[in-house]
Amino acid sequence: MPSAKETLKDRLTRYQEIKISVTGRKSGREISIPVWFVLEGEKFYLLPVQGSDTQWYQNVLKNPQIRIEARGAKGEFRGKPITEAKTVKSVVEKFREKYGAGDVKKYYSKFDVAVSVELR
Repeated sequence: MPSAKETLKDRLTRYQEIKISVTGRKSGREISIPVWFVLEGEKFYLLPVQGSDTQWYQNVLKNPQIRIEARGAKGEFRGKPITEAKTVKSVVEKFREKYGAGDVKKYYSKFDVAVSVELR
């Protein structure tokens, strides 16, 4: 039987959207939202739709614990903010490749940060 992480990684290879849960920096409550992501090897990337103004991103800065759910497969990880412009640009390119430049342009308004998550 595959481990929880193997099952989650398998789902990440097949789905377009996952649900992330973060802890509210003011409320302390769990906040869940659907997001797009890009998987690359043992790590995946998240791109906040409003860049550094995105609420869940600001929550990750205060508490890096991110819970991931992909159709029933779950895992808990640490989100690592990416602020270096060249790296953020490369994440944006990966999103354009996966979801199409038109949709990325339609849904994302600011490209100043991203988040990387190690699956280990």
